[in-house]
Amino acid sequence: MEKKTTAGQHYGSRLVFDSKGFLYMTTGERGDSSRARDPSDSAGKVLRFREDGSVPADNPFVNRAGYLPEIFSLGHRNPQGLALRPGTGQIWLTEHGPRGGDEINLVKGGADYGWPVTTYGVAYSGARIAESPTAPGIEPPVHHWTPSIAPSGLAFYNGKAFSFWEGNLLSGSLAGKQLVRVILEGDSFRREEVLIRDTLGRLRDVRVGPEGLVYLLTDSPKGELLRLEPLP
Repeated sequence: MEKKTTAGQHYGSRLVFDSKGFLYMTTGERGDSSRARDPSDSAGKVLRFREDGSVPADNPFVNRAGYLPEIFSLGHRNPQGLALRPGTGQIWLTEHGPRGGDEINLVKGGADYGWPVTTYGVAYSGARIAESPTAPGIEPPVHHWTPSIAPSGLAFYNGKAFSFWEGNLLSGSLAGKQLVRVILEGDSFRREEVLIRDTLGRLRDVRVGPEGLVYLLTDSPKGELLRLEPLP
């Protein structure tokens, strides 16, 4: 039976359909790090389903003893950004580290992303969590933010309004109150640019509309849906 919890943190819970119609779902580890790499527990994972809710036969842990068949990847802490990379079928995510160590990850079937065995962050007390930020058999992040920005909604830019952003990742930020543009070179991090800082508050989600404009959802008692347009 799955564990139940009353913890009010680390929900994860982002949904994305890929180009083949598979549904990817992130789950947070609910503040209990022991759950993230437990193959019998759905917390701290990326799960993959068919549109009807059934488990695809080619999921990496199907028919493996002790593993939930819906698990696609494991070892995640609190993934709050999930995006499909146009033209590739790739799924990318951002997740919260503890004090430092927020991550951008390229999601690979069957991969272990290491929480809490590896992390670039430390405990909120300042105590060490992991002996090393990397380890054999653990998939390293494409990029990490230390200190943390608390990444939120994630989107690949694909449009004409901001054509010079084509193929870039756009990430919102809660603690940092930022909109960050991440430039990739293939599947590797190249550099980043902070487009907005502090002026709009906490940014909960980022989306690219069909017209190529960027939409931001703020996180406040009087939250706003904002639209970014290029200057004339």
